[in-house]
Amino acid sequence: MGLSHDVNVLGRTLGQVLKEQEGEGFFELVERTRALVRDVRAGGDDTELRGLIERLDQRTAENLVRAFSWYFQLVNLAEEYERVRVLSGIQGVRPQSIAQALTELKAQGVTAEEAEALLQRLDLGLTFTAHPTEMRRRTVRNHLVEVARDIPHLDGEGLERVAAHIEAMWGTPELRRLKPTVLDEVKGGLNYVSSIAQALPELQRDLVRAFHQVYGRATQAPLPLSFSSWMGGDRDGNPFVTPQATRDTLALHRERARELLLGVLRQAYTDLSQEDLEEPEQAPYRAELRELHQAVREGEPVDLVPRLEALRARLYADGQHRSADLLLTPLLTVARVFGQHLVSLDIREHSAQTGAAVARLLAEAGVETDYLNLPEHAKQEVLTRELRSRRPLWPAGEALPAELENAIGPIREVQAATRVSGPRAFGRYIISMSESVSDVLEPLLLAREVGFRILPVPLFETLADLERAPQVVWELLSVPEYRAVLGDDVQEIMLGYSDSNKDAGFLAANWALHEAQRKISEVCRRAGVRWRFFHGRGTSIGRGGGPAARAILGQPAGTIDAGLRITEQGEALADKYSHPVLARRNLEQALYGLLLAAARPAENPPAEWTQALTRAAKASAAAYRALVHDPDFLPFFEAVTPIHEIARLNIASRPVRRPGAPSLGNLRAIPWVMSWTQNRANLPGWYGLAEGLREIGPDLARQMYQEWPFFRTVLDNAQMSLAKSDFLIFAEYLRLTSEQRLARQLRAAYDETVRLVQEAVGAELLTNEPRLRASIGLRNPYIDPIHRIQVELLRRARSTAGSTDGAGTDEYERPLLLSLQGIAAGVRNTG
Repeated sequence: MGLSHDVNVLGRTLGQVLKEQEGEGFFELVERTRALVRDVRAGGDDTELRGLIERLDQRTAENLVRAFSWYFQLVNLAEEYERVRVLSGIQGVRPQSIAQALTELKAQGVTAEEAEALLQRLDLGLTFTAHPTEMRRRTVRNHLVEVARDIPHLDGEGLERVAAHIEAMWGTPELRRLKPTVLDEVKGGLNYVSSIAQALPELQRDLVRAFHQVYGRATQAPLPLSFSSWMGGDRDGNPFVTPQATRDTLALHRERARELLLGVLRQAYTDLSQEDLEEPEQAPYRAELRELHQAVREGEPVDLVPRLEALRARLYADGQHRSADLLLTPLLTVARVFGQHLVSLDIREHSAQTGAAVARLLAEAGVETDYLNLPEHAKQEVLTRELRSRRPLWPAGEALPAELENAIGPIREVQAATRVSGPRAFGRYIISMSESVSDVLEPLLLAREVGFRILPVPLFETLADLERAPQVVWELLSVPEYRAVLGDDVQEIMLGYSDSNKDAGFLAANWALHEAQRKISEVCRRAGVRWRFFHGRGTSIGRGGGPAARAILGQPAGTIDAGLRITEQGEALADKYSHPVLARRNLEQALYGLLLAAARPAENPPAEWTQALTRAAKASAAAYRALVHDPDFLPFFEAVTPIHEIARLNIASRPVRRPGAPSLGNLRAIPWVMSWTQNRANLPGWYGLAEGLREIGPDLARQMYQEWPFFRTVLDNAQMSLAKSDFLIFAEYLRLTSEQRLARQLRAAYDETVRLVQEAVGAELLTNEPRLRASIGLRNPYIDPIHRIQVELLRRARSTAGSTDGAGTDEYERPLLLSLQGIAAGVRNTG
């Protein structure tokens, strides 16, 4: 019994359903396709396979894609259960757990008091965001949940239930008929709160137990965890995130929090049944829980945590410590983390939009008629002068024009939510493409119109913005009017992995992020301000993805002050939080990384290393930019990726481009990375690295890999991206273009990058991650047919339209979308 057994049983069951539903002939076609793919993988001739796929009619092509895609959905479930099985069987201290973190801290000389202070100071903020590859219908997800429940029972009655759900899934349309709404995305993201809520009490007990075991005394430190969301508040380039959409999102958060709290309140009420010995028939603990239950049920704001902590103290005082630790902990933990707000909703808006709204507001009020054309110092003078005044610029009671209502309305909605659900209903105001101090001050003026305090977070995204960021933050923290708003709160600074990578390539972006963090931390220290970085990571390596603990441990020493915030995107939510055991494991690994990284004192790497990486980043960026700015690159990219088809399909609520004429510059990072993942070139996760490694030299690169956590993280992530690249498959997509010069260039660059990375790490790719290596090998024979069918569908669609602009997509929309979904399920970490 193990992963291979589960995969074989699920595969045979799928095959049986295919025979019954589509006939013996279709099943034989699936098996023949799989056999031919294996032969080609082994070096055989692909003539028969190519002819088979070219002769497929549209319905058969669609069903073949569905068959192989369902196989991946089932394999993913089996792999998740294998992780659960392995984790559940570990005895003693788990690697990368809270217990291991505390053990290592103690070995480093950290005292119990210092460890407790560290726990109190930190916060790991995980932020849910939408993602276009998480596009399965809720009905399909429900079937998959039921299959997952029965994987432990495949040798018994569970197999029949699994077969029934696979049969039902085969007859169920996988795809949404309509483009998902903002609220659809919100509901999809919130699906995982239940698993997380089940994991948190276990994690809290892990913390308390581990602290006692390591330090020999108790702690009441709460888990340093919080959850936020962008879904329903991320307005940057998404016209569908209206003030009404934000209001509906906040109402859904409130309702889900209410349901969650009522459930754990009822359980605590059932469990804490002790009677008062002096007054029989009186249950003193239940009386308090009854009052809280009534308040939550009726939607009244209630200060849950202090009252529950007081109840815990009463239990301890009454000698009921087991009841406090085991029976009250689930309720107290859920109340601390989720409260009546569930998750804190951030607002995100592009700096150009906030600037335009402020300009309109100032012009209508007669304060400044040409704000947008003022130099930066003059903009700051206008803004600080207005911020010193409390008067609103718009006449009270007078309706706002649509442009201003669209900008100020969301702030009014989060203000209203904080009155009902508490201050944590709203998180922060993120300003995309922040380039200057005025970009950060402008939202404060909008918030003043409704009398609400917001804390703005600059988001530095491009290479140039990251390089300027330390100076911008210093100037911002030198503005008295801004410091008056910030007060004693933590200054958050968001760093964008996606656009910096798209702008300068993998290595230069990683180094720019490293240096921005190091220098901004120095700025905040000098200014006497606490800070927290917010990392806008995707799931793909090209967007900052990779294992969370490894990424956190790779942060520059001394840059984690008040904790970290990290984005968790659609498909990552499913991968990490679909089961309480997986949720617990992923959260404990992230906390392990955070505790150890935060305890490291500030220390600059050796000058030889930093100078080498500065040169390497420059060489890498030059190579990357030479590629993407090549006059032939954009048409090449559009031909060998399904980018135009992605843009036309009903995948997500957000357009794939920011406003403006179509260009590489305004293409969003998710579809950019997703396109390269679909054709298996994975270009954003490695291109330009070879030039950087050549600049460093093999001996120094080996030393840096062995001794510098940051550089080791960079190369380990590159290994993952290179291992998931597949130029046998990419060659099929190259048949869609006549441009072979760039094709040869990419092939040569890939081979050289693999050689230099292996030379630096001293081993073949993923030698240190055998499970991932085996998983990639297991998946290839099943994902290859989907790639080849996608190429054929793209050829037909473009032949029909006479161009590569996606105009012929309508006729082939369904099979193309199924192929996108199937490849995303097979590759994982897609965007």
